[in-house]
Amino acid sequence: MTIGVNALYLIPGAVGGTEIYLRSLLAALARVDHENRYRVFTNRETGPDLVPSAPNFEHVPQAVSAISRPARILHEQFRLPLAGIDVLLNPGFTAPLFGRVPQVTVIHDLQHKRHPEYFRWLDLPAWQFLIWAAVRRSQRIIAVSEATRADVIRFYDVEEAKVRTIPHGVDERFFGLPRRPEPMVLCVSTLHPHKNIGRLVRAFARFHRERPEFRLVLAGMRGFHTEAVEREIAASSAAQAIRVTGWIEREELYGFFTRAAMFVYPSTFEGFGMPILEAFAAGVPAACSNIEPLAGIAGGAALLFHPEDEKDMLAAMRRLASGQSAKVAGPERAREFSWEAAARATIETLRSV
Repeated sequence: MTIGVNALYLIPGAVGGTEIYLRSLLAALARVDHENRYRVFTNRETGPDLVPSAPNFEHVPQAVSAISRPARILHEQFRLPLAGIDVLLNPGFTAPLFGRVPQVTVIHDLQHKRHPEYFRWLDLPAWQFLIWAAVRRSQRIIAVSEATRADVIRFYDVEEAKVRTIPHGVDERFFGLPRRPEPMVLCVSTLHPHKNIGRLVRAFARFHRERPEFRLVLAGMRGFHTEAVEREIAASSAAQAIRVTGWIEREELYGFFTRAAMFVYPSTFEGFGMPILEAFAAGVPAACSNIEPLAGIAGGAALLFHPEDEKDMLAAMRRLASGQSAKVAGPERAREFSWEAAARATIETLRSV
């Protein structure tokens, strides 16, 4: 096959986990597939480093800026060069609605359905239409978790056979990181409302009164809830012990996992939850919200707490600080997820259409 990859949505350092997904998937496709050809369509913001250097991968830059969402959508709909490809993979929610090329679209979550209150009023109608249209237009949908698959089937009333679950993998580098733990609570998350960072800040303030040697590091993009989180931190008794990093390079992220004494992930909604797998692979004792898909991904390798209960979150931090761990070893659980497996399943899905 000649497979097109629609990477027009990608803005490096600005789209969170969907960037890690695309980079990791492309690299894994290059490792496992030497038969099919790939044409990767990118925008002006994305450099050639996205595209693997394998001989069966071709970089096809497009004259459009993804920072302008209307321009990117219009280019995707009317100017994406679909001639000469056998199937199109859309890894970022949206898809061209015209043309006869079979398509497979990846849906990472349906937050716009589950939590429309987190969207700006101008953005929500566009999300509603574009994702509905992508689901209708695509021959297959890839959901990144069973929870997301159930949402797609429920909200869009599609046949179950049309939606396939292909979980994320985990970066192999995390398995080889050294462990030099310091009194640090690590949370890797974009600062969006559903990430529940405000409650984590309040729970940590109570934990810090008991264990003043600990600090909290919030590593990840500054999302549209950043100002609210910063106000929460400024009002906290533990403000001097809390750091917000913003977006960071991978090497710095690896360093935080090396030094973290514990990892806490308090999200109230997730499509998958890649950071919890990264903590497992790095061998960092972890606690996360008792919601799907996080609880299912944890599989006994994390302490679970109710995300809306600060006392429950505090109790999890106390247990981790005292040396209590989950029943299943983190690296053992993380080994059940691989990007190579995700790549092979993606190729099978593309071939099926």
